[in-house]
Amino acid sequence: MTDGTTTVAALKARVAEFVRARDWEKFHRPANLAKAISVEAAELLELFQWRGDAEALEPAMRSRVEEELADVVIYCLSAANTIGIDMSEAVVRKLERNEARYPVGEWRGRARDASREP
Repeated sequence: MTDGTTTVAALKARVAEFVRARDWEKFHRPANLAKAISVEAAELLELFQWRGDAEALEPAMRSRVEEELADVVIYCLSAANTIGIDMSEAVVRKLERNEARYPVGEWRGRARDASREP
């Protein structure tokens, strides 16, 4: 499975199969999954603590980042399965809102609104 050949639906099905085989549906409530996403995102963030922005990821670190990032995505897909969210539609809708909120002409090359800075 690669990004170029795998659909979001296929990933969601694979995650659902994993959860179902272990009878974990009873534990996969929206609040529990939101907490799990937060914990895994914190574990991902921890890998970058005290690293410089320009530091390259050596193979061992890249592998750890890959695992934590995968954990975040797996829990996100589990949440989508549990809540009944079509992730492709949700992502496209959110991108459309973000495009309207952050027009290219105003935001190209900017990370934050200078008018909100102290």
